[in-house]
Amino acid sequence: MITMLPVYVIGFIVSLALALVLTPLVKKFAIRIGAVDVPDARKVHTRIMPRLGGLGIYLAFVIGLIAVLPFIPDSLSARDANFMKAFLIGGSMIVLIGALDDRFQLSAKVKFLAQIAAACVVVFGFNITVDFVNIPFQDAYSSLETWIAVPLTIFWIVGVTNAINLIDGLDGLAAGVSGIAIGTILVMSLLMGYTMVAMLCLLLLGGIIGFLFFNFHPAKIFMGDAGSLFLGFSLAMLSLLGFKQIAIVSFITPLIIIGVPLSDTFFAIVRRKLQNKPIFAPDKGHLHHCLRELGFSHRQTVLLIYAIAAFFGVLAVIQSSAALYEANWVTFVVICFMMFFMQIGAEVIGLVSKTKRPLLSLISRMRVRSNADSGSK
Repeated sequence: MITMLPVYVIGFIVSLALALVLTPLVKKFAIRIGAVDVPDARKVHTRIMPRLGGLGIYLAFVIGLIAVLPFIPDSLSARDANFMKAFLIGGSMIVLIGALDDRFQLSAKVKFLAQIAAACVVVFGFNITVDFVNIPFQDAYSSLETWIAVPLTIFWIVGVTNAINLIDGLDGLAAGVSGIAIGTILVMSLLMGYTMVAMLCLLLLGGIIGFLFFNFHPAKIFMGDAGSLFLGFSLAMLSLLGFKQIAIVSFITPLIIIGVPLSDTFFAIVRRKLQNKPIFAPDKGHLHHCLRELGFSHRQTVLLIYAIAAFFGVLAVIQSSAALYEANWVTFVVICFMMFFMQIGAEVIGLVSKTKRPLLSLISRMRVRSNADSGSK
């Protein structure tokens, strides 16, 4: 692994440079073909913006991968090569449907079916599934039957792919959060000595960072669905390896890695159910909308969410490191701390409801009771 690091660093630099060069070209192309984002009541930006920026990330990643592969011809196992083919073919399908949506505004049903098709290619075409999970607090691994593993894998890929798309609401937000999650997977892959994952993560990070030069507030181009769906698919595929890496991580680790988009998606579903709205109905109740309503500026909101994503990343590394030494009590502590943090945070900023705050109300009642007991004494 150590001997190959210079090659991977070169791949990162190549991908970064390509993103810096290709993104302005993609911007001109998007404007020429009419792939633009028109502002409306739900969106933050106030002027027409070119989309398709994710195409620059994708091209930087693919060309960077092609540039690196000749230097590591014998280092990939058959399993790794199979995974990489699935990643590229499924990712290309996702980018294509995202790019078409950036230009023609496809219906949600068409996009959803295309995502399922890409997931099915991964599962049935390359036989990549969640084969087993390590249940916390048990030493043995639990093998999954095919009838469970196949739908679970498809659900995971489609779900994570859409989760990134849902948080793509501010300049640099989806790209930065995805980059932090991918950086977390990079750290874990280096600790595990997982060569192929480290390479893919570095190439993706190069493309993301290069793109952020043009996407951070004030953005000159949006990544569009081509970018958010591709990054979501990439995270789904890379985090899947958390399930497949024997004796290293439990099933909870991938959930922590992408905690920001998944929690925002979960609270959005709960919020819309409470409001009797369709689950896929757009609204202005996402994490970034709530933080803006609290008075944070555009950049402050993005940087604050970056910090939350980094917090989840640190928890994931701690939890996976503890799993390596079978310290299951750490997993329990991490889960409890994460859930408490998420619930308190959601209630404070009004992520689910502006009035229903059960945990804060419980804490308030306990405090009043405690003060009353102290006064009676």
